[in-house]
Amino acid sequence: MRIVVALGGNALLRRGEPLSAENQRANVRIACAQIAGIAADNQLVIAHGNGPQVGLLALQGAAYGAVGSYPLDVLGAETEGMIGYMIEQELGNLLPFEVPFATLLTQVEVDPADPAFQHPSKPIGPVYSRAEAERLARERGWSIAADGELFRRVVASPRPKRIFEIRPIQWLLEHGTVVICAGGGGIPTVYDEKRQLKGIEAVIDKDLCAALLAEQLAAELLLIATDVPAVYLDWGLPTQKVIARAHPDALEQLAFAAGSMGPKVQAACAFARHTGKPAVIGALDAIQGIVQGTAGTRISSAQAGIEYR
Repeated sequence: MRIVVALGGNALLRRGEPLSAENQRANVRIACAQIAGIAADNQLVIAHGNGPQVGLLALQGAAYGAVGSYPLDVLGAETEGMIGYMIEQELGNLLPFEVPFATLLTQVEVDPADPAFQHPSKPIGPVYSRAEAERLARERGWSIAADGELFRRVVASPRPKRIFEIRPIQWLLEHGTVVICAGGGGIPTVYDEKRQLKGIEAVIDKDLCAALLAEQLAAELLLIATDVPAVYLDWGLPTQKVIARAHPDALEQLAFAAGSMGPKVQAACAFARHTGKPAVIGALDAIQGIVQGTAGTRISSAQAGIEYR
């Protein structure tokens, strides 16, 4: 079975953890231990988030005053290489030596007229207190937004239109390669008035890009791994219930937080609707159960309404 696995930010850095290389590698090792359990009988494509890493590189760059900070598309390319390297190495230590790996820098086209550029919403970088976030916003011209009780920088998050490297990804899969690509939603690019491709200041939502990737690769399953066991109705309230299965139309009638579960539900519903194949949202430590159909929230056009457990 061809599976696209979208690793959430928790696979790389847990909330409140220092943004160190050691912490990132330790979390990647945990994620890879789960992915290794489904590698034997499946074709795997791994996508991942990069918000904390891009934010950290931007902060580090701002500390060097001799030149201006590098743009977000360049930082996105840097993090694709960094995170892909860690995933390749840790997963390679678990799988047979004969299994080939490849990390691809992945350019993704977006629309420069996308309304998202007028309404920044994608959180990147570490969390701050309100006072610290407001100070940084004044000094650096950032947009900020609440993230729980704390605050983070937010940037534009346009919708992905096209994945330029889809053909080499397909070729690699056909030759048994585990492919790491579209990291952080891919490198955001646009065509200018001369039809020249260039980068643009944005961070694409990795779940929406993973859904597009899975659709274009004719994947049989989109697996969105996060830090909760499933999608919940009334999350955090006494009335909360686990959604076991859902039709995309029914699930989209419910309200989910725009900064967390919302994009995951949107991406899963889009994939299920466009392809007729299932998407599952569930916990990183339940990946094998998700593939076996015993864990997570399964979104499928074959499901009638919503089933709770």
